[in-house]
Amino acid sequence: MSAPTKALAGIRIIDLSMGWAGPLACRHLADMGADVIKIESCERFDWWRSWEATPEWIEDDGAEKSAAFNTMNRNKRDVTLDLEHPEGHRLLLELIGKANAVVENYSGNVLPKLNLGYDVFRKVKENIILLSMPAFGSTGPWASFRAYGSTVEQSSGLPHLNGLADDPPTMQHVALGDAVGGLTGASALLVAQRHQARTGKGQYVDLSQVEGLFPLASHGILEYAVTGLAPARRGNRSVTHAPHNVYACAGEDLWIVIEVNSEVQWEALKGVVGEPLAGFGELADGIARADALDEAIAGWTAGFDAFELMMRLQKAGVPAAATHTAAAILEDPHLEQRGFWQYLDRAVVGRQPNPSPPYRIGDAPFPVESVAPMLGQHNEEVLGGILGLGADELARLTELGVIGTRPRMPKRGNQI
Repeated sequence: MSAPTKALAGIRIIDLSMGWAGPLACRHLADMGADVIKIESCERFDWWRSWEATPEWIEDDGAEKSAAFNTMNRNKRDVTLDLEHPEGHRLLLELIGKANAVVENYSGNVLPKLNLGYDVFRKVKENIILLSMPAFGSTGPWASFRAYGSTVEQSSGLPHLNGLADDPPTMQHVALGDAVGGLTGASALLVAQRHQARTGKGQYVDLSQVEGLFPLASHGILEYAVTGLAPARRGNRSVTHAPHNVYACAGEDLWIVIEVNSEVQWEALKGVVGEPLAGFGELADGIARADALDEAIAGWTAGFDAFELMMRLQKAGVPAAATHTAAAILEDPHLEQRGFWQYLDRAVVGRQPNPSPPYRIGDAPFPVESVAPMLGQHNEEVLGGILGLGADELARLTELGVIGTRPRMPKRGNQI
């Protein structure tokens, strides 16, 4: 396999974000070759390292053990700066003066409390890009509301479309808003970078994570817009597809998804299943008698290996997929052949799998060139190499607590 071109080589991004959405957006650009410098502090480290520090957690190197943090922050450099200290504030602005973009995903009132924001950043770099990723956008009555991926998902209306008819709204994931927000943020940042490259101008990009989820709920929104009626929750059922469900296969907790939406697929399925579907007519009959259809198919699939049955149905032209467990994904031969999992050694946690980006240029994935950084790992490399600070100055900043490489317990009352 040939290594892909580093499409974003020469682009520098200051990553002020924490958790999932912002770090994922920046990780995509880091994977494509951008120099992403993550900013944390010894007291206000990324909350995906941990929600809070304890002396025991600090002593046990807990800040370096989070699988979530380590997955979201590969291919980045890490600098610690106390942004509430004048020296830390000044150094951040100096770094922004040598960057192309800044990314943050705080609630709307955090940057103003730190005397930071687009107007401040433009004074040190006129054509800077600022991507802000608050849950509900930077304007409107909810602009300052705090939220996580789960509250973002609920606010999008998507859970109200999921689940069985008599169930409460059902979430797709504990934090789906974050995952989708990260992908949306990466797309927005790439567009802004292209605009900057073509025009020489920066811009403020206001990204609402909840609005990024609306396309996933579009079927419900459009149905209500047309009929004036709220769509009912149908579980796995569909008004246009049958079968459209998950069916148990041989073995413990092994399942297959079968989804048919045309007469051609329906006839192909009947040809594979045979006698259990002999009593059904055309596709419309299967849709009308969904309960009986599910019962017939479930009785048939119970005798088969899920992956073997998937191959058999796919060969016949029937959309089907065996459901993967976490272990199956790590050992999947298709992903192995594509080189999807990239194993690297990292201090404290040892050898770990890193997922490749889902896109590639050519036949090889973008390489994971460096594992997620340790807290403050690149203080000297970045502050010395980019800003020209010498050893004595770095030692002074360490003594002041502006920079460091170990978490610290927060001071009482020190809240943003």
